[in-house]
Amino acid sequence: MQSIQTRVFLPLSFFIFISYIIFLADTADYNFAFRVVGHIPYGDKICHAILYGMMTFLLNYGLGFRRVGIPAHLGGLGNPPYIGSIIVLAFASLEECSQYYIPSRTFDLWDLGADFVGVVLFSFLRIK
Repeated sequence: MQSIQTRVFLPLSFFIFISYIIFLADTADYNFAFRVVGHIPYGDKICHAILYGMMTFLLNYGLGFRRVGIPAHLGGLGNPPYIGSIIVLAFASLEECSQYYIPSRTFDLWDLGADFVGVVLFSFLRIK
């Protein structure tokens, strides 16, 4: 059984990492990694899917893969979504929409779509 420190440390450290990447992009500090990704076909979209997917997996892990209970009369049939997945979807949506107001960034619906794909795909992963 994993300790509580591991369940908190992993998602928190990855969130800090992604926040740093967002900060670099917001300040137009395009370092070597940004340039390399820019030379890979669809590299930006692939990185969006992988980064937000990893964030989803680690947050779901940190939250013990708990799910949101949705009542049946509200369409709660099947497996309800993980709490961590919903949090990451909200974060990705807010972060992407905020780019509209940042001069060095541009809102891109395809980036948001890649974020959603990463969240959905990595939501299927689970550690027992």
